[in-house]
Amino acid sequence: MRNSNKLVRGIGLNGMKYPTKLGGKRLKEYSLWQDMLERCTERFWNRQPAYTGTTCSENFKSFEYFYEWCQEQVGFGSVDDKGCDWQLDKDILIDGNKHYSEDTCVFVPRRVNLLLIKRNSKRGSLPIGVSFNKSSKFIAQCHNGTGKSIFLGSFNTPQEAFLAYKTFKEALIKEVANEYRTQIDPRAYEALMNYEVNEND
Repeated sequence: MRNSNKLVRGIGLNGMKYPTKLGGKRLKEYSLWQDMLERCTERFWNRQPAYTGTTCSENFKSFEYFYEWCQEQVGFGSVDDKGCDWQLDKDILIDGNKHYSEDTCVFVPRRVNLLLIKRNSKRGSLPIGVSFNKSSKFIAQCHNGTGKSIFLGSFNTPQEAFLAYKTFKEALIKEVANEYRTQIDPRAYEALMNYEVNEND
């Protein structure tokens, strides 16, 4: 019998109301909960500095609460066209958010999540979406959320390259949002339609 009082990841409590495994396989709700708690630990921050300072609500520290919350969420239990589960996202509703909670999290397809990933370490001091090549030109390119990088052109200044990136990326996000409009949480749809790309993202 499991110990309901033992802290999971030093943060959360299992409780006894719901099982953590079924047929020897860990429940999806439990895996999501454990992964979320892990991102709120210093051990994880040391591996992924972008998550430093990430926290979760008091409610989310309870597996019983988290399990019941999942059942009520749009997109929980959904899979994409490749059979991948939709992902728990904490920063679509609030850009830059580092707090997992019942008010800040939604489930979205993996493609939506990938569209919003920011790769700060790979671009250096240049604006997002911009790189510099040997021909002394600034290159704009954008990932489309399916693993492909789209070349948007060569420009004389980083500002011109960024504008090309911003225009393309915002249009792409709206396009993908409309593809999923009837499937995703209305709050997520609204946030995607209003998403603005900033130079320092």
